[in-house]
Amino acid sequence: MGLTKSQIFTEEQNELAKFAKVLGHPARIAILEYITKQNSCICNDLVQEIGLAQATISQHLRELKNIGIIQGTIEGTSVCYCINSEKWNEMQQKLAALFTNISANCC
Repeated sequence: MGLTKSQIFTEEQNELAKFAKVLGHPARIAILEYITKQNSCICNDLVQEIGLAQATISQHLRELKNIGIIQGTIEGTSVCYCINSEKWNEMQQKLAALFTNISANCC
């Protein structure tokens, strides 16, 4: 069996691409903006705040959690989410490195 296309790229390139893909939906950006503005983990506020159905919010939260940018805890019937600050800082550094390493001296 041949290589998948993702195997020809570095682990960092694949991770950054997954991160960018997840951020490519405005609902996820809205969710991240809302979570980052809170002083504590959020629990069940997102349906009223974002204006999407609970199932849709859950799907977006799952995508964000899968890349590790948010983390959650289950307490009874509610799930509370907050930013995973370690992953958040790591992705900020990787994006900053991408944007600062591009040469502006071409065409």
